[in-house]
Amino acid sequence: MTCPSLLRRTAVDGVREGRLDVTVEPTWVRERSDAVRERLHQDDAGAQFARFVVVGGVSSALYALVFIALQPVGAQPANLAGAIASTLLANEMHRRLTFHAGGRVSWFTAQWEGGGLAGIGLVATSLALAGLHTLLGDVGTVVQLCLIAAVTGAIGLIRFVALRSWVFSTSSRD
Repeated sequence: MTCPSLLRRTAVDGVREGRLDVTVEPTWVRERSDAVRERLHQDDAGAQFARFVVVGGVSSALYALVFIALQPVGAQPANLAGAIASTLLANEMHRRLTFHAGGRVSWFTAQWEGGGLAGIGLVATSLALAGLHTLLGDVGTVVQLCLIAAVTGAIGLIRFVALRSWVFSTSSRD
């Protein structure tokens, strides 16, 4: 009689007894994800920018949800509410995750200074929405969100530089 332990075969690179075992992670995947994770935790401009983009995506998703939910009250009030909600979330995520400044910069400072920078973005998106409505009249929500995404992306590049060099700078604060 064969010993039951001899009937069990170990998985090698995700293959078990001729079948792909999706529960076993190949070594190269684990090594690659560890390398990416390590790279993204560094504090150079490239890693910070990558984290900035991820935070921007998360806060933009919140903005879109608020904008769509409040669309019946009008584009400008929906834009204001979405900008406030997404800015509060983004500033805190930038403070803690993007720039690792949780110990250096207080919540209030991050909201006040980062919010001031976001105010420029709010003015830009409001003007863009007003211009769109003036030129084309009433357009759909998707067109408005695409315009806002384009304007927000351009402002975001400027905001990254300002946040990195001013609000969350590692140099001593006055």
